[in-house]
Amino acid sequence: MKETINRIFVLVLGWFLVVLGIIGLFVPILQGVLFILLGLWVLSRENNWARRYLHKLRLRFPATDRRMRDLQRKFRKSRQDRKAKDDE
Repeated sequence: MKETINRIFVLVLGWFLVVLGIIGLFVPILQGVLFILLGLWVLSRENNWARRYLHKLRLRFPATDRRMRDLQRKFRKSRQDRKAKDDE
């Protein structure tokens, strides 16, 4: 049951970020490509097609890829910090 809820959460979050990124392509305030990459990164945990497309986009937008990798590192570090704090 918990796996199903986690999978649904990942899919909803991933698609939300992709849609936000598509909107961001037309609205100058949002970083469209960055949100699309983040959404595909989330979706790539569950879908091979997202993993392949993410790889293509990372090659096409290397500067955005660097920003996204920085965000990934920060996210992983915060998860590890939270996990360590919960274990105490």
